[in-house]
Amino acid sequence: MTSTSLNIAIVGGGIGGLAAAVLLAQNGHRVRVFEQASRFARVGAGIQMTPNAMKVLRRIGAEPALRKIAFQSPAGISREWDSGKITNELKIGAEIEERFGAPYLFMHRADLHAAILAALPVGIAELNRKLVGVETSSRGATLAFDDGECVTADVVIGADGVHSLIRESMLGPEQPRYTGRVAYRTTFPAALMGSERITPVRTKWWGPDRHMVVYYVTANQDEVYFVTSQPEDAGWVTPESWSAKGDLNVLREAYAGFHPEVQAVLRACPEVHKWALLARDPLPRWVEGNVALLGDACHPMTPYMAQGAASALEDAAVLSRCLQDIGADGINAALRRYEATRKPRA
Repeated sequence: MTSTSLNIAIVGGGIGGLAAAVLLAQNGHRVRVFEQASRFARVGAGIQMTPNAMKVLRRIGAEPALRKIAFQSPAGISREWDSGKITNELKIGAEIEERFGAPYLFMHRADLHAAILAALPVGIAELNRKLVGVETSSRGATLAFDDGECVTADVVIGADGVHSLIRESMLGPEQPRYTGRVAYRTTFPAALMGSERITPVRTKWWGPDRHMVVYYVTANQDEVYFVTSQPEDAGWVTPESWSAKGDLNVLREAYAGFHPEVQAVLRACPEVHKWALLARDPLPRWVEGNVALLGDACHPMTPYMAQGAASALEDAAVLSRCLQDIGADGINAALRRYEATRKPRA
């Protein structure tokens, strides 16, 4: 092993995990990504990539592909729930790129994931690899998988999401708090709206105690996405999941009386996913020995500032820098530098 080539295992093949894998591989490290899913599914979810995130995607090499397929809204507007009156407008087209040096793009989460995956060397990402245990030592960590294989690495990165087994092995079980709110979201073909169309800007419809965000996720405006936030009783709450199905009738009733454009979107959507919005306390630490957490595993966020995935991308960029030109003896110090750099911002 040279001073610039570490064996790095990343648990979790989401946006943050794959981004970290690309950047670490670019720096000459030997990287393996272990993802428990059998395939990368196209779950109905849009995502906003703000300029800070786009600068990481630029370094990965994914920006050109995303510019071709993503929707670039000229503005983000807020509108009153019933009258449709515009109450705020933020220029997020050419103006924001000129100001920050990178675009603000809207896309399907699966398209973002695919663009990052395309930048990853073949064979690094392994599917059907469910982690069941982790043991740390002064020289690295050993991962145990449900197929009986054990993998030892110099560095282990827990990018295994909000239900992180790596985090639990470090800090014990964690009980999130229900915020009293739920979110519904989906993507669907714009053609299902018939002759009706959404306003071609990212629009946030503000009600007294609930809201809905709507935008296109493709450059040719053929796919619509929306996400909501509203109060709901906690009786149904299950662990965080992006794929649980929601009841369209309940959703439509929750937004009865909203503007006709909102009604058109709700009439057209064929199905929705629903998840409880839960709050978690900041962790006391992200690092233990040569193991570090990344993304939702250490700082899950409610979906209000479009920075959950962006923060995971920032984690990946800073982590790769901290581990650059680091030998085995410097790993823990490098990981603690990563935590000290990222934790205040997250």
